[in-house]
Amino acid sequence: MAVSFQNLDDWLAHLEGAHPVGIDMGLERIGRVKEALRLSFSSVVFTVAGTNGKGSTCAMLESMLLAASYKVGCHTSPHFLSFNERARIGGEPVTDELLIAHFERVEQARSSLPDAPSLTYFEFTTLAIMDLFAQANLDAVILEVGMGGRLDAVNIVDADCAIVTSVDIDHAAYLGDTREKIAYEKAGIFRTERPAICADPVPPQSLVDHARDIGADLWLIGRDYNFQGDTQQWGWAGRGRRFSGLGYPALRGANQLLNASAAIAALMAVRDRLPVGAQEIRNGMAWVELPGRFQVMPGRPTIVLDVAHNPHAAHALTQNLENMAYHPYTYAVMGAMADKDIVGVIKPLLNTIDFWYFCDLPTPRAAKATDLQTILLDLGFEPGPDRGCQLFDSPELAYQEALKKAGENDRITVFGSFYTVAGVMSYRNSKSN
Repeated sequence: MAVSFQNLDDWLAHLEGAHPVGIDMGLERIGRVKEALRLSFSSVVFTVAGTNGKGSTCAMLESMLLAASYKVGCHTSPHFLSFNERARIGGEPVTDELLIAHFERVEQARSSLPDAPSLTYFEFTTLAIMDLFAQANLDAVILEVGMGGRLDAVNIVDADCAIVTSVDIDHAAYLGDTREKIAYEKAGIFRTERPAICADPVPPQSLVDHARDIGADLWLIGRDYNFQGDTQQWGWAGRGRRFSGLGYPALRGANQLLNASAAIAALMAVRDRLPVGAQEIRNGMAWVELPGRFQVMPGRPTIVLDVAHNPHAAHALTQNLENMAYHPYTYAVMGAMADKDIVGVIKPLLNTIDFWYFCDLPTPRAAKATDLQTILLDLGFEPGPDRGCQLFDSPELAYQEALKKAGENDRITVFGSFYTVAGVMSYRNSKSN
């Protein structure tokens, strides 16, 4: 029997409990509903997977296509403050009304099936956003994979161009505990005779083998495309195309040229359908925005928001912090999910952060602040006059204390989870209104 709600919050509350488990990998249930919807795309579809860099790559793709005056839909996850962040058309979040209309369509299709399957929150909402995009007369659609690739809900659509940004250990319980196993899962978004872009400088052999086995057109960085640059500008080259004198992406961070290069490679791979010129690439790179990815906020003390939540991202965060100007002290506001490699996240930052403010997070999946403290001390951290550790019930409380203690020349970095960054964003917004 179909359900219906008048507002988006009620829909989302219902979907949180509509399926027995929050994560349920596999395409059979959502595939049945997709067929009932008769979902198909006439636009060029980009699917983006990877351990880190997915959001940045999606944002750069979107920005360059918008600069070229294409009508673009972009689906990313998770969101920070509003669910609508997950679905953008023309760079703007879609309205509640539009989302509700497509939630209704998915629910009608689902409930019409014999032995109607339940869908997870991510499956249902992803399908609704896809349905919205399919009917919006778009030129291009960008879909960010939630987890893995092969069995992710996003993979019910055949990508015209697939991108894998990086491969590292994360979500090991679902994807495997080695880069080779994880790479195979991510390579599941590749399709026969279609471009498959890999931005990982050391691609696992399982990814290369899978691309060969299915006959995908694999673009490897360092083989099929590359980049080089100096302090002022950079250039891209690949498969007979070259762009020089590019400005650095507006997104800060050590790995952004890898992500930018993959995004350009993807555009070049489909240039017969979506031509994009050098100036549009330059404009797109200059205009791109993405919250929570080494996002440096204006004012003093310096505030850095970064969703780094695995060792690969923590190493990048460390490098980015070390590349900044001198700050006498660095304060960290950190909360994390219990199933993450927390040791691997904290360890690279031990010599960079002076004061650790650990916080609980508003989800049962989160590690307790006390657990984070235990890990820090086990790694050899010794509190003293210029080093310390405190525990808080929420990111908001931890951030407020950091603001009280930090001098105007100091630095506060907020990381460890989307929940951590979202809590601080929400607090900052409440103070600015």
